[in-house]
Amino acid sequence: MPRPLCFVLMPFGRKTDPSSGQSLDFDAIYKRLIQPAIEAADLEPIRADEEQAGGIIHKPMFERLILCEYAVADLTAANANVYYELGVRHAVRPRSTVQIFAGGTRLPFDLGPLRGLPYAVDAAGVPQDADGDGAALTAALRSARQRHSDTDSPIFQLVDGMSPPDISRLKTDVFRQQVEYSAQQKARLAEARSRGEEAVREARDELGPLADLESGVAIDLLLSFRAVKAWREMIDLTEALPDPLARTVLVQEQYALALNRAGEGEKAERVLTDLLARRGPSSETYGLLGRVYKDRWQAARDAGREMQARGLLKKAVEAYLSGFETDWRDAYPGINAVTLMEQMEPPDARQQELLPVVTYAVQRRLAGGTPDYWDHATLLELAVLGRDRDAAADALGDALAAVRESWEPETTLRNLHLIRDARRDRGEETGWLDEIGEALEEAAGELPGGG
Repeated sequence: MPRPLCFVLMPFGRKTDPSSGQSLDFDAIYKRLIQPAIEAADLEPIRADEEQAGGIIHKPMFERLILCEYAVADLTAANANVYYELGVRHAVRPRSTVQIFAGGTRLPFDLGPLRGLPYAVDAAGVPQDADGDGAALTAALRSARQRHSDTDSPIFQLVDGMSPPDISRLKTDVFRQQVEYSAQQKARLAEARSRGEEAVREARDELGPLADLESGVAIDLLLSFRAVKAWREMIDLTEALPDPLARTVLVQEQYALALNRAGEGEKAERVLTDLLARRGPSSETYGLLGRVYKDRWQAARDAGREMQARGLLKKAVEAYLSGFETDWRDAYPGINAVTLMEQMEPPDARQQELLPVVTYAVQRRLAGGTPDYWDHATLLELAVLGRDRDAAADALGDALAAVRESWEPETTLRNLHLIRDARRDRGEETGWLDEIGEALEEAAGELPGGG
């Protein structure tokens, strides 16, 4: 018999709680605390951000809010989407919603009277006592499964005579089938990514009309094309998506990335500058804009257009710096800024001031216990910039063990070649950098989309 579904309403990624100033890793909170606790209560977890793109609220989201038998809402960080979704849930479900929040969170006045379970996080923003806090959440969910559990919706508590809507068994059965089908589609795309570009195209053709796809599946398809470097397919897919989904931040950023990789850098620049004008500063958006200028700088340099190249290099550095200054915890734009400063003649004096700051940003993420390829690759570049061969060798080994997609080591390799070439032009010995490059090139060639 299938387990009852439990919908998880929460932020995703790393966010800062405005009430406490604490930076929290919500992906780690979900994986280490919430998901295991739900499964221990014999429920099937579905996380909200797995079905969203850029915060867009759509039909499947409302279905999950209304039709999932149980829900967990993390109220930390005053996330507007979570609060809106909780309001929808409370309007239709008198009970079976459990609220949690990180210790130290100050809830808004209207939510203060509601009962909730606090959980502890450490300085890195990850669960401090996942077992103990998880056991408390499991107990609360088991209590909610009792036939006569207490009403937890303030609407049904305070408004006399309120009756919940009649949700037919037929509707809930159809809903469960949709959830299972969506999971099957995502599994199909994951399998296709491992086999390369043509397999992803075949999977796309099997999915049917775009208009019938859930947003989560459409985004998974977009990222699957990215994984195999099918840039034109990414562009075509974005331009065919329904407008509300196509205009989300996530999709627009990926659209610009694909445009740039397909050689349409000026159009990519327009997409990103328009996004910054509409949504405000973002380390991710500025990082992508820096990459656009960086690629155009290299093209101008290779074509011998020295004055244009100098101007584009400056724009690339400033875009990356703007991204790093927007969020000092995001090392990606920071490492690109200091790497490009190496290309200037003489190297930009700000580089030496920024190197320890970027290093600290990476070290804080590593302390959070959820490092990925880019964390290790960033340490590799920092070690190279600092001329520390031993640290570079250690970081290279960690990076190679964390590679997921071929374009990751290829990107690092391009950056290291920039550093190598600039130093070679200054007469420095760079043989050890060639050895690192060979290892990255070999790793890229072993993955789908590589070679």
